[in-house]
Amino acid sequence: MNIKGSIALVTGASSGIGQATAERLAKAGYKVYGTSRRGAQEGKRSFHMLPLDVTSDESVEAAVSQLIRLEGRIDLLVNNAGFGVAPAGAEESSIEQAKAIFETNFFGLIRMTRAVVPHMRRQGNGRIINIGSVLGFLPMPYGALYAATKHAVEGYSESLDHELRTRGIRVSVIEPAYTKTQFDTNFLAPDAKLDEYREVRALLDKVLKKVMATAEEPTVVADVVLQAAIAVQPKLRYTAGGLANRLRLLRRFAPARLVDAGIRKDLRLDAPTRLFFTHPEKQS
Repeated sequence: MNIKGSIALVTGASSGIGQATAERLAKAGYKVYGTSRRGAQEGKRSFHMLPLDVTSDESVEAAVSQLIRLEGRIDLLVNNAGFGVAPAGAEESSIEQAKAIFETNFFGLIRMTRAVVPHMRRQGNGRIINIGSVLGFLPMPYGALYAATKHAVEGYSESLDHELRTRGIRVSVIEPAYTKTQFDTNFLAPDAKLDEYREVRALLDKVLKKVMATAEEPTVVADVVLQAAIAVQPKLRYTAGGLANRLRLLRRFAPARLVDAGIRKDLRLDAPTRLFFTHPEKQS
C-alpha cells in the first residue's frame, strides 16, 4: 500500500491512544487529521486537528465535508473516540447513562462510518479501523456497559467488513487491554450508586490503580493500528500488547469453566487470590 499522500482521519486524537495513533500514522507518511470536541489544541503536533463531536450528526457531517473539501478523499478512518463508566454494578447506572455511553462508543462510530463510507466507495478503496477492547470478547464483571459497547463494535465491524470487502474497503478491530492513558481518570461515576456495591467499588478502584501502573503504552496500540492499515490482506481482529494476546488465547483455547473461575478469582467474587486479568498465565 502506498502511504504517501494517503489521508487519515482519527477521532478522539487529543490524547491517549488517539493521539499516539495520529502521530504514528503521520510518521509513517499519512497526512493525518485528528479530531476532538474542542478542536485544535495548544502545542506542536505532527497532524492537523478538526473540531468534531461524534454524538452529533451535524458535527460529524461538517467535519467530514470539511476534510473532503480540503483533500478530496479519505483513505483511512480510525474510530477511537470513547469513554467508560467507573467499575460498578450494572444496576448502578441509569438508562440515561447507558444510552450516553452507547451514544459515544457505538453510535458515534456508526455516524463516522456512515459519513465516510460513501467517499471510500467512490474511490474504490479505503480502510476503517475501530478501536475495540479485550472486553469486547472477554467481558469482566462490574464493567457491563463498557463491555456491551465493545461487543457491539465487534459485531458491527465483522458484518461491515463482509459488506464492504467487494468494494475495496476493509474493516478491522484493534483489541487492547489496559493501556496507560488518561482514560481511567475520565471515567463517569455511576449515577445510581447502591450501598450494596460500596465495598466492591473500593476494591476495584485499588485493583485498577495497580494494573494501570504497569499497563502498556498507547504507542503499542498505535503500532498495531498502522500494521492493520497497511496490511495487504488485513485481519478482522488484532490484539494489541502482551496481556491482550494472552487473554485472546485463553478465551479461544481454555475451557470456559477455567476462564470463568479465573475472572471470579481475579475480582475476589468468591475468595481472594491473584489477578487473572493481570497475570492470566499464573492461574491454575
